[in-house]
Amino acid sequence: MNDSLTAVPGVQVGHYTDTEAMTGVTVISLPTPNLGAVDVRGGGPGTRETTILGDAIKPVPVDAIVFAGGSAFGLAAADGVMAELEREGRGVPTPAGSVPIVPAAIIFDLIVGRADVRPTAADGVAAYRNRSREPVETGSVGAGTGATIAKWGPPEGVKKAGIGSAATKAGSVTVGALVVLNAVGDVVEGPIDEHLGTLAPAFGTGVAQNTTLVAVVSDAGIGNPNELRRVAIRVHDALGATIFPAHTRYDGDTAFVVDTGVPDASVDVDGLAEAAFDAVVRAVRQAATAG
Repeated sequence: MNDSLTAVPGVQVGHYTDTEAMTGVTVISLPTPNLGAVDVRGGGPGTRETTILGDAIKPVPVDAIVFAGGSAFGLAAADGVMAELEREGRGVPTPAGSVPIVPAAIIFDLIVGRADVRPTAADGVAAYRNRSREPVETGSVGAGTGATIAKWGPPEGVKKAGIGSAATKAGSVTVGALVVLNAVGDVVEGPIDEHLGTLAPAFGTGVAQNTTLVAVVSDAGIGNPNELRRVAIRVHDALGATIFPAHTRYDGDTAFVVDTGVPDASVDVDGLAEAAFDAVVRAVRQAATAG
């Protein structure tokens, strides 16, 4: 059984992992046509091609999503993926040729491995070429290679994290999630008030050095961007339910939601949102233990 993002038909995931520099790239290749949305809740995001998912003249399909380490430098990985997609003839048709749409987001992992080695366009190409429909490889791989959590308090409290992935069925619909967990907070269970006393001055968070990235894909058939954004909001609810604290000014928490199904006005958006919540919660918990 495939309990990961690639359980959604047509979705492929590939990683490039640099275990020496402790960084990497994860690429999610998507079938088109599709409809995408993004919701950013953290105070320090590093992103590319997110505005087009909300402010384009008309919706454009997302060809791939790139997650990378390397802080803002890592956004270069998307250049390689874009070039590969162009060679395949994918993208929005224009008089000058196709223009692939490749939103990207990064985590800050520069203090974990080597700060002078960051994901490049070539690394993005490698991750894209490694893509597969097999169950997603999780743990300290790809963009999660240098991911850590629990950065409130002294350095000895920091924990290794990584990538988690899960899939939930809602009737005939499949909802998959992939999470790169690099939060300033910790993954907790139980009432939040039980954890309030654990907060101390945040270690090493003078700048945005964290970030949890999420990609959720379904084949439900949502054809309305506003309804898709409601699902993205529920995705962030899942982060708030598992990570304490989430969405801080030191994080760049970003959630992409893509629907690949044939538009269907009868889709139960609320049910889909709850399936997304479930998949993200399980992916976060897996990412916290798979590092």
